[in-house]
Amino acid sequence: MELNARIPAGPLAEKWDQHRFDLKLVNPANKRKYEIIVVGSGLAGASAAATLSELGYRVKCFCYQASPRRAHSIAAQGGINAAKNYQADGDSVYRLFYDTVKGGDFRAREANVYRLAQLSVAIIDHCVAQGVPFAREYGGYLANRSFGGALVSRTFYARGQTGQQLLLGAYQQLAKEIQAGGDQMYTRHEMLDLEVVNGVARGIISRDLITGRVEAFSADAVVLGTGGYANAFFLSTNAKGCNVTAIWRAHKKGAGFANPCYTQIHPTCLPPEGDYQSKLTLMSESLRNAGRVWVPVRAGDQRSPTDIPEAERDYYLERYYPSYGNLAPRDISSRRAKEMVDQGRGVGASGVGVYLDFRDAIQRLGKSVIEERYGNLFDMYQNITGEDPYQVPMRIYPAPHYTMGGLWVDYNLMSTIPGLHVIGEANFSDHGANRLGASALMQGLADGYFILPVTIGDYLAKNKQARLDPGHAAFQDAIRAVNERASRLLEARGTRTVQDFHRELGRLLWEYCGMERTEAGLKHALERIPVLREEFWRNVRVPGSGAEFNQQLEYAGRVADFMEFAELMCVDALDRDESCGGHFRAEHQTPDGEAQRDDERFAHVSVWEFTAVGSAPKKHQEELTFEYVPLAQRSYK
Repeated sequence: MELNARIPAGPLAEKWDQHRFDLKLVNPANKRKYEIIVVGSGLAGASAAATLSELGYRVKCFCYQASPRRAHSIAAQGGINAAKNYQADGDSVYRLFYDTVKGGDFRAREANVYRLAQLSVAIIDHCVAQGVPFAREYGGYLANRSFGGALVSRTFYARGQTGQQLLLGAYQQLAKEIQAGGDQMYTRHEMLDLEVVNGVARGIISRDLITGRVEAFSADAVVLGTGGYANAFFLSTNAKGCNVTAIWRAHKKGAGFANPCYTQIHPTCLPPEGDYQSKLTLMSESLRNAGRVWVPVRAGDQRSPTDIPEAERDYYLERYYPSYGNLAPRDISSRRAKEMVDQGRGVGASGVGVYLDFRDAIQRLGKSVIEERYGNLFDMYQNITGEDPYQVPMRIYPAPHYTMGGLWVDYNLMSTIPGLHVIGEANFSDHGANRLGASALMQGLADGYFILPVTIGDYLAKNKQARLDPGHAAFQDAIRAVNERASRLLEARGTRTVQDFHRELGRLLWEYCGMERTEAGLKHALERIPVLREEFWRNVRVPGSGAEFNQQLEYAGRVADFMEFAELMCVDALDRDESCGGHFRAEHQTPDGEAQRDDERFAHVSVWEFTAVGSAPKKHQEELTFEYVPLAQRSYK
């Protein structure tokens, strides 16, 4: 496996512009000769599919939802970062770049991060032109608010629906291209394999989720924009359908998987309420702009929060991190919340939670202002919990949310398989070991609107080859393998449900590869996962057949992939014998409980090559260099 990051030479601020000039181009008249498959229709996938079609390429876009509008991108509620400096508070492209590298605990490529910061400015202009209803100040200027890990206001937002509004903007462009005939949309289709012929990605195998038909689709290039894998934990903030299948199947065909242990725990979620809860609810990080996080000073204090006087409240984030306060980065804020609960100072009936209190903000700004900024989030909280957050504090607790690991890509967003490009959360490239809030939307749109449409042309111009017919023997072999896998799941006829297995796997990962990891715990998980996986294939019960609409069969296939992927996640976490960002090994922490990196041994990207299920994967490394942001112990005090 070759890891050539293809990072351009030259000064940091000039790399992307020079690289764009150096890339080979496809003649506009020739673009219509090329066919590109885009898997996924969230922000990254929809923006890429629409833009590629507008450029003249013929595009097939696949999603397993009934509509692209159902993509999980709508759940990114709080905002999108951009270095516009409208507030004149000291922001700049360089500061956004610096904050992102630091926030990722120095485990991301400088060149990729700087390009992301550069493009952030154009993203906002692009989305405004689409009609995205960003919040505005009284004078008409776009409004900003702060997010974790930054001392400036650079987050643009549309009330508490930013992801949804941005997705609608991308979707309208995609719908226009579908109507014009440049883009074919395949809804309720799930990619179940990547077709690689002579080492090159040539198409996909997809199942029609309504009829059960398995079919081959060939193309000149394949793009995966299929999101992250946090549902490996079972309980997460992700939509129930989110899965690892597309990128995992690509990994098994030769795509390197980078940093799978980098999983983000979001500090601002509703606490779990019972053993049979199906998912967790994200309360936007934007709420920490106005809300103050606290717990009782005294352990075991069961009084109502309104009865606890100010002197008996511990605003622990403000105490630990006076500069950043309640907007400390997600990894740090999550670990501190766990620390409070472990000390017996957790709140609510379960004792698993901390308060997010808006009392002071309401007194200072008025209820109407808070309602205007966050009203839909407050309504959501009250509908779920039955508690009025205007009157009593919200109860929140960390939950699995975003994944910084993903398929390895070079500067052109191409994986280790030529012709396979990976965008958005499905790749590893921009966030290091911890993603700052409001940066996911930024990366998805930068990849889809501005980077991939330029770089994929370079690949196509340099790799002209006849498109394979879907009847090619390699495609037919892949179809048989997909059908055999489904038959094996259906024929098990065991006694346990798919969800039962998924829940057990999730608990195992949360306990031993979640917010805090240890060598002993990871070794225990690596002993248990293969045993659980063997039982899954032997004792799972999947009703129905494969030749029909069968959601349990869909689910079983995804959980089967989680069973394999979970082992790689723990292998990576055990191998990375340091703490960095969201990867917190309890053996490696500073005296005040912060992550302790080992830059001498681990200032690299860990890229894993698949060998066989149950066999040790092969590790490759991409060394990281920090020319512009010197390596340093992170401090948010």
